[in-house]
Amino acid sequence: MNNVTLKIDGKMVDYAPGQTILEAARSAGIYTIPTLCHMPLLKPTGSCRICVVEVEGWRTLVTACSTAATPGMVIQTESERVVAARKNIIELMLASGNHNCLICEANGECELQALAYRYQVPTPTFANPPDTTYYYEDNNSMIVRDFSKCIMCGRCVRICNERQVNEAIQIGYRGHHNKIVTRADSPYIDSDCVFCGQCVQACPVGALIFKEARYQGRPWELRKVRTTCPYCGVGCQLELNLKGNKIVKVMGVRAIPNEGRLCVKGRFGMGFVNHPDRLKTPLVKKNGELVEASWDEALDLVTSKFKEMKEKYGPEKMGGFSSARVTNEENYLMQKFMRAVIGTNHVDHCARLCHASTVAGLATTYGSGAMTNSIMELEDADCILVIGSNPNENHPVIGTYIKRAAKLKNKDLIVIDPRRQNLVRYARLWLRQFPGTDIAVINGMMHVIIAENLHAVDYIAERTENFEAVKETVSKYTPEYVEKISGVPAAEIIAAARLYAKAPAASIVFCMGITQHTVGTDNVKTMSNLAMLCGNVGIPHAGVNPLRGQNNVQGACDMGALPNVYSGYQAVTDPANRAKMEAAWGVAGLPDYVGMTLTQMIPAISEGGIKSLYIMGENPAMSDPDCTHAIKEMQGLEFMVVQDIFLTETAKLADVVLPACTFAEKDGTFTNTERRVARVRRAIPPIGQSKPDWQIISEISTRMGYPMNYKNAEEIFEEIRTVTPSYAGMTYERLESGGLQWPCPTIEHPGTQYLHKGQFTRGKGLFFAIEHQDPAEMPDADYPLYLTTGRLLYQYHTGTMSRKAVGLNEKAPECRVELSPTDAEAYKIASGDMVRVTSRRGAITAKAEISRKAVAGTIFIPFHFAEAAANTLTIAALDPVCKIPEFKVCAARIERA
Repeated sequence: MNNVTLKIDGKMVDYAPGQTILEAARSAGIYTIPTLCHMPLLKPTGSCRICVVEVEGWRTLVTACSTAATPGMVIQTESERVVAARKNIIELMLASGNHNCLICEANGECELQALAYRYQVPTPTFANPPDTTYYYEDNNSMIVRDFSKCIMCGRCVRICNERQVNEAIQIGYRGHHNKIVTRADSPYIDSDCVFCGQCVQACPVGALIFKEARYQGRPWELRKVRTTCPYCGVGCQLELNLKGNKIVKVMGVRAIPNEGRLCVKGRFGMGFVNHPDRLKTPLVKKNGELVEASWDEALDLVTSKFKEMKEKYGPEKMGGFSSARVTNEENYLMQKFMRAVIGTNHVDHCARLCHASTVAGLATTYGSGAMTNSIMELEDADCILVIGSNPNENHPVIGTYIKRAAKLKNKDLIVIDPRRQNLVRYARLWLRQFPGTDIAVINGMMHVIIAENLHAVDYIAERTENFEAVKETVSKYTPEYVEKISGVPAAEIIAAARLYAKAPAASIVFCMGITQHTVGTDNVKTMSNLAMLCGNVGIPHAGVNPLRGQNNVQGACDMGALPNVYSGYQAVTDPANRAKMEAAWGVAGLPDYVGMTLTQMIPAISEGGIKSLYIMGENPAMSDPDCTHAIKEMQGLEFMVVQDIFLTETAKLADVVLPACTFAEKDGTFTNTERRVARVRRAIPPIGQSKPDWQIISEISTRMGYPMNYKNAEEIFEEIRTVTPSYAGMTYERLESGGLQWPCPTIEHPGTQYLHKGQFTRGKGLFFAIEHQDPAEMPDADYPLYLTTGRLLYQYHTGTMSRKAVGLNEKAPECRVELSPTDAEAYKIASGDMVRVTSRRGAITAKAEISRKAVAGTIFIPFHFAEAAANTLTIAALDPVCKIPEFKVCAARIERA
């Protein structure tokens, strides 16, 4: 665009057509126009009027934030008239409430206070009516609302509706009674509010405050450290606000990928860091009890027992579990330790329980087992197909991008899910399939696309292979045939196929509802088929995008914490790769076989195949399928070491427990779901005697005769980049500016926004002809219901971190069994009743919750609660390719307890 010119405070200013006066001024470095209601990325309203300016020839003052700049304008930002108007506005705002700066939590950060000081506004001469009362809400543990300080700028409302798209609050009532309200004007705790805290971060005064931060420190007393969120795989950038060594509050950083946004866990879920139950000293089992020990005693025991196990049984009887919650550097050292020191490829981590099928499926079809696009691209996709994923609860910040695309940008959203998840309200189409019938539904869509000649013929011919096999297979998957298998009406399958195929750029988003099946790898390949069929890979805003469930599950895979590959997915069976790693590590004879997976190691214990385990940051006693059996297996080990931040259910079974540091106590990197490597920065010293995981591994390795003398995490990262081609161009210095996406092969490379541009990593994309298969266990007369498991917004994984946070427990304190009104009536169950859920593997007791999310014939149980562990019920049937368990479908029955 050609810039045009206007004059601001006597200075000629070039600006771009379409900019407001405020934007033109700030782009020219003029910051004399104050704002209150204005926020970047929000639509301007001009409601507070503090940004008024004087335009030559105009009769009235105008709001700079909402008035378009026009050529030749002559503007004064601080004329006598403008300053008088601003003073009057400030005085009215101060008079409209109780702005006692001495006891206000916003003192020092309050934008109104700063303006009053700047314009020297004295004590207000205006006054509210003597009977004025203000609403004060202090009935939850996360957010306090004090309406005596509210200036009705509307920033909280707009951030909630325009950025988060949670639509929890609005401006209600009129005149003197005008205020911010939830639906039905109820307290936050009883409303649709999901406690993302974005409204508090947006508030320019002290009307909204973080309750846990109250009286914990003035703004100028707080130390701020930028880091990366330790919860889901979005990789949100955080600013930890600390007083001493305690996290007082958490703010979102306006940077990729979250652009300042956070969810309830990132905002209010950091209580685990300073929790009194943290492991603070090593523990050693003596006479059946875990007792405190020194580091020397614990490490000497670990070293001697590992040496004994290796000599007595051989390294192939030893296994290691790495972790999706620790850093890249620590995952790299764990797999290096198991291979170079112990001498085994029996190393795995919890990707085996969530996205192993993604890695296997996408690597086979495209050549790279990762998210093809970037998170921010979702907002501008013409069509988004969400299947087997509930981003509003599992990846809430990604959910905001999808909601913004559908609601604010009118993009097409298709949701395929048995549950009526929250995202359905924004969807153009909702296909409600029977659990475990995803292949049939997608094959049905592909049948329609091919039959109606909506497929990308040239793209298929130029960039793919084996299309004819898929075409032949899906020919029988007519919409009517698929309806019989899946329960989805034929007309809806046709409509979804047309919507997806006709979109210029369409993105598929999936998660564990696709991967956690005995056909998980086939499910992923079917997603790949659909995307290639319509040419939706290798272009912006279109692709196949698995959402990683944990903060560093992508990084743990990248680092080779898998039984078949070294870092960068270099196969352990390739002699050239082994020679490369042997040279880099200074060892000889690295094992040449594919090791056992996590889901193979546990069952192998009773068969004598595994004698000892080294478990870092994993909790298989809760996370494994049929976990009662998993616990019995682990009790049969000769020696088990657990390295964690709390005494988890698994740690209680260990012979030695080593206290590790949280993300806040160490440096390193995480790799998020979009392949972005970002810095993790130490904010506080280690709690008690805890140590970073990398340091513990290094000390054990050194005691076993293989010195690991790393000075810090950066030194480990430097080694990683020398042996991992996709990370070769990254350094801590380059990552300081916000992170880089792999592949980043050289120091000059900018990182890769989306994969497979021009050609697939494997050359040509490979179609796979996939047939529908029923789940391993179907409902029958004895167990008539489908059982599926998953997450809640307010809890995380096995609850090790999230259940230590007061606010999260306030919102989700206990396990609830979700069932439909139809099933509730059939089984004579009311919400709040205690129910017993039984499968062929065990039973649990929990409260019932009747929900319109549920479909008749299916019950849903979250897996966060040890006292009602959902995985007591789940089946240990595995995908034959990647060995992932079928968490998402098994048969169960329910009855009142």
